[in-house]
Amino acid sequence: MSEELGVRSEELSKTLIVIAGPTASGKTAAAIKLAKAFDTVIINADSRQFYKEMSIGTAAPTPKELHEVRHYFVHHISILDDYDVAQYEKDVMKLLKELFLQHDVVILTGGSGLFIDAVCKGIDTMPDIDAAIRQKVASLYKDGGLAALQMEVQRLDPEYWMVVDQKNPRRLQRALEVCCQTGKTFTSFRTSTSAPRDFKIVKYALQWDRQELNNRINQRVEMMLSQGLVEEARRLYPYRHRNALNTVGYKELFDYFDEKCTLMEAVEQIKLNTRHYAKRQMTWLRKDTDYHWIEPKSIDTEITDQTIHG
Repeated sequence: MSEELGVRSEELSKTLIVIAGPTASGKTAAAIKLAKAFDTVIINADSRQFYKEMSIGTAAPTPKELHEVRHYFVHHISILDDYDVAQYEKDVMKLLKELFLQHDVVILTGGSGLFIDAVCKGIDTMPDIDAAIRQKVASLYKDGGLAALQMEVQRLDPEYWMVVDQKNPRRLQRALEVCCQTGKTFTSFRTSTSAPRDFKIVKYALQWDRQELNNRINQRVEMMLSQGLVEEARRLYPYRHRNALNTVGYKELFDYFDEKCTLMEAVEQIKLNTRHYAKRQMTWLRKDTDYHWIEPKSIDTEITDQTIHG
């Protein structure tokens, strides 16, 4: 099948094809289409789809999609497990050694740019943080809440502020710790030389008209609700303080359960926050000039040609 699309396996050697894009851009469908064409497998790089308790709200691949093509790192851990990007990089690199014994091409797809970068470029070496500085940042969060963290990150590292999940206190605290420890921006430690990889990496990002993407986001939220998102979030409510659940779609419904808003208001907030998240994803991706931007409908033609010649 890959030869029908203009690709010969011997021309590729060992190649990791990355399919990225903002939320609701059709990454799963595109990755499955490519995986079938190359008779290969998919590695998930959406960090929220790792958790087996979170299916509807993360738009995880359906049982049918999981049956069509073998997926790795989907629902492989629990929200009660501690798992970070450094461990993910180690796990994926180990798995790729095994997969490349069987496949010339492997697909990596997801919306978590940090996790994709970890596989493609390696993890940046961050400075050790003094206990006093860690406590100082923790106290800032305790006394001033999320708003205090946001204000400081925006002031000290405006470049990182543009791409970070601005409502994730853990990410904001980490950035502030590095800024305070070194006197340098967190961004400066995220631009180090890429780690060497013994396979070719070709990266694609799915491009949509802004309004079309917003419409897809709104439609996806409505679909999630019809599939039982409220009920899923209610089951997870007792674990709402876990970092995994600091996620769009769940935290807004937790506010509804806490009677801070109506269900209609929560749904509208989910749509708004998802659109904001998509915008941050686009900002992150556009900073990486290695990405080839393509329309999803061109996946068969453009992507195979660029895999060879790009």
